[in-house]
Amino acid sequence: MYKPRTVDQPAELLPYLFAAWPTAKKKQVRTWLKHQAVMVNGRAITQFNHPLKPGDVVAIRSDRFATPGTIVGDDMKVQFEDASLIVIEKPEDLLTIASEAEQEKTAYFQLTDYLRGGDERARERIWIVHRLDRETSGVMVFAKTPEAKTILQTGWDKAEKCYQAVVEGNLPDDKGIFRSFLDETNPFKVFSVPRNPNTRHAVTHYRVLKRNRGRTLVQLTLETGRRHQIRVHLADAGCPVVGDAKYGAKTDPAKRLGLHAWTLRFLHPVTKEEMRFESPLPAELARLV
Repeated sequence: MYKPRTVDQPAELLPYLFAAWPTAKKKQVRTWLKHQAVMVNGRAITQFNHPLKPGDVVAIRSDRFATPGTIVGDDMKVQFEDASLIVIEKPEDLLTIASEAEQEKTAYFQLTDYLRGGDERARERIWIVHRLDRETSGVMVFAKTPEAKTILQTGWDKAEKCYQAVVEGNLPDDKGIFRSFLDETNPFKVFSVPRNPNTRHAVTHYRVLKRNRGRTLVQLTLETGRRHQIRVHLADAGCPVVGDAKYGAKTDPAKRLGLHAWTLRFLHPVTKEEMRFESPLPAELARLV
């Protein structure tokens, strides 16, 4: 639709775009920049005053990014997509990546299929940045380039990851910090144990949001990201997540694990803009409290 243009005299990028594609609305041109659809010599540029020199080739990507709210695969809602990443709300009972028993009912497989438009011969793919347990719902980000994956994972300890959980019983304090050393050597279950060469330090900050019906709604912020960290820490406190029989829960009122990845905040790997996404607590969990 938009043929590449070769620059013939020095210019700043935004005025050049307005002049080179006069039929495009200015709002659309700014949207191209924001979502990395403007390519200069094959590289995505978002800086409006990027200097152009004679011989530079400016092109507009034809990719159609999903609008917020688009449903893909097994009820995954897209919150954001651009050339570098895609942010989704993962439903519960969906693996992040394939296991020996399940190859296709995974967020990874279904997002790859979405990017390829159902064409198995297409080469588009995604990269895993982090994982959520199969039973956990909520916000996830996947990278669309290996560069974005590396940048996101390198700074992942600085990303803010907040969860909400409905737990059995009542935590004695309204806020606090859980600390323990986790042994993750068992592939099926994680344990808090005395520190030893096999353990990893785990820290979870918590704040009580609501108490009702012998259950508690808790907000949890991860300082470290260990496997099953939240589930183990809440079980250690005598308040296992509802539906979590593996870690001692005696009730399953929602017929699912009561853990939800609520908010995710990180820096965009290319623009360095702060990105924040939120997924409301699912209704079947909210009504428990």
